Amino acid sequence: MQRDGSGCNGPTRREYVTYGGAVVGGGLLAGCTGGGESESVSTETETETETETRTGTPRESESTTESETPTDEPYSVTMEPVGTVEFDDVPETWVPYTGDYADMGVALGQGDGLAAIGVRARFGSHLYDELPGVSVDGTDLEELWQDGTGKEVFYELDADVHVIDPNFMINRLQWRREDVDEIGTNVGPFVGNTIFSRVYDWHDYAEYTMYDAFEKMAQVFQERARYEAFERYHDEILADVRARLPEETPDIAVLYPSDVPPESFYPYLVGSGTQSKHWNDLNVGDALARNGVADAQAGGGEIDYETLLEIDPDAIAIRLQGEITREYFDREIRSHLHDHDIASELRAVRDDRVVYGGLTYQGPIIHLFQLERAARGLYPDEFGDEELFDRQRVADIVTGEFSR
Repeated sequence: MQRDGSGCNGPTRREYVTYGGAVVGGGLLAGCTGGGESESVSTETETETETETRTGTPRESESTTESETPTDEPYSVTMEPVGTVEFDDVPETWVPYTGDYADMGVALGQGDGLAAIGVRARFGSHLYDELPGVSVDGTDLEELWQDGTGKEVFYELDADVHVIDPNFMINRLQWRREDVDEIGTNVGPFVGNTIFSRVYDWHDYAEYTMYDAFEKMAQVFQERARYEAFERYHDEILADVRARLPEETPDIAVLYPSDVPPESFYPYLVGSGTQSKHWNDLNVGDALARNGVADAQAGGGEIDYETLLEIDPDAIAIRLQGEITREYFDREIRSHLHDHDIASELRAVRDDRVVYGGLTYQGPIIHLFQLERAARGLYPDEFGDEELFDRQRVADIVTGEFSR
């Protein structure tokens, strides 16, 4: 990994930042270095260094009840593993690595300040096209992953806050603790917790659900009212969807293709991380876990069609990154499985229960889209092509046109 050893300095933006309980210098260095298509799909394995995985459901951590409004007064946010971070004012520019936190910021009306993303294809910004008045062009975002993620790009972006778990930077991107401390001191603090997956052995601290983490981001951006509006609507939608589910729900296998069209897959278990929230919301069982298959992020290897035939799940959910249209999925995935000598013997293929598994990273907006598509795919007789949530109502929350 490239490491920036420059000793450049620049104007101070904050007098101090309380970072993890310690007062450190808050000068932000100015930039120190110079420096597909509608059916685009990221097919590289998610087990590589730059990748990530899973997401959750029930809320369990502490919540703040006081009303939050933008203020010029200093305030603090406490979130593990960093601890307490104090802000002199509300951040204007911000950098997440994963699309779950990017989606949270957009939901809180902070899309204009979003400066970068880890991997563009893994951020479902194309879904915002369905929300009137909401627009975030993911192709304009700086990509942090550039055959590795070095420190120079963080100096160039000069963001007010990095919405990233520092332990993710260390354990997944091979940064040193000194690198995190340097950027946290010289550029902007880190605030975040790896929420998409629960399989990493280094994640031995608080586990936040999607709405736990979303509430913390609302504190960072002082947008309590938007958070509460999303929480209320999420609960309404979820109650309606669950009331319509059949008594018996399927055991599914969530799979990430090693290539497209696929001949083998990386298995992903339906866990408590936020990448699985839409599956947990639909009360599905996990056919892979019940047959002792290990999650790809926890060292599980590829599985082939012969192994799948032994498991023979009720339904198969194929996860793909990027903008995946129904036509693309039918052509590259579903048709391939129907025509395959072994895959065609699978019960899920015979019963036409091969569905799109969604993106890895989902925040409150992307989750609603993925819940809708998953419900339609698994239960077409009940949900058909019905829109399960009001696009205008979601857009109104994002743009601030809602009743507070």
